Amino acid sequence: MYFGCHLSASGGYAAMVETAISIGANTFAYFTRNPRGSKAKKEDPADAEKAVKLLEDNGFGKLVAHGAYTMNLCTADPEARAFAAEVLEDDLRRMAAVPGNFYNFHPGSHVGQGVDTGISYISEALKKALRHGYPVTVLLETMAGKGSEIGGQFRELKAILDAVGSDSLGVCLDTCHVYDGGYDIVNNLDGVLAEFDRVIGLDRLYALHLNDSKNPFASHKDRHECLGQGSLGLETFRRIVNHPALKDKPMILETPNELPGYQKEIALLRSLES
Repeated sequence: MYFGCHLSASGGYAAMVETAISIGANTFAYFTRNPRGSKAKKEDPADAEKAVKLLEDNGFGKLVAHGAYTMNLCTADPEARAFAAEVLEDDLRRMAAVPGNFYNFHPGSHVGQGVDTGISYISEALKKALRHGYPVTVLLETMAGKGSEIGGQFRELKAILDAVGSDSLGVCLDTCHVYDGGYDIVNNLDGVLAEFDRVIGLDRLYALHLNDSKNPFASHKDRHECLGQGSLGLETFRRIVNHPALKDKPMILETPNELPGYQKEIALLRSLES
């Protein structure tokens, strides 16, 4: 099983791998640039090369990088939309330094333009970015359906996948988001996964974000909680960790924790394995 959490990228790739090892993780996530802005860290090929060797030597699963929250590929502002598309392309180019991993991002908010228009803009940007063939798989994150978010329903993600038509595109399932979005993984995990398989296909599910929720079912609010301390409860994560359709996927904690808390949650997840 591959368990990890979000780590700071400020010290570079190799430092993140070393930190992950120190807390018992064998995968991790990191922001490709300032999550609330657009500034990216200066590239360091030697650091990336060292990290690749550390990952191989320590049996890590695939990493799940995260695009900036401010990158809205379907905003109504043409200039902001074009800039977001440029950021996406630059992120994928940068990730080629540590090849073969995942790049996850929030599809975006259509801000009143309508879901179909939003999907069209997102798909257009993805097709442009993926044409370069960088060694990275892009993941659309399942969302809670807050406001005008796209990705709160499986069919919206499927529409993007179909429009782009690339094998380098998949999905990251966020447990808090899908539960807040109206998919009851607490009482019917098998049913939700069957629905995902029917609409999208489980072969397109590449990674998970493990988060409990501060809110009740179908609240569409997206507020993460530590494992077992929210609406999902610990037994839900026990079922997820041991589900045969999910066991080979990197699972990334995005709970409200610092490193000591993440270390405890990673140990907790390993204790749930049967």
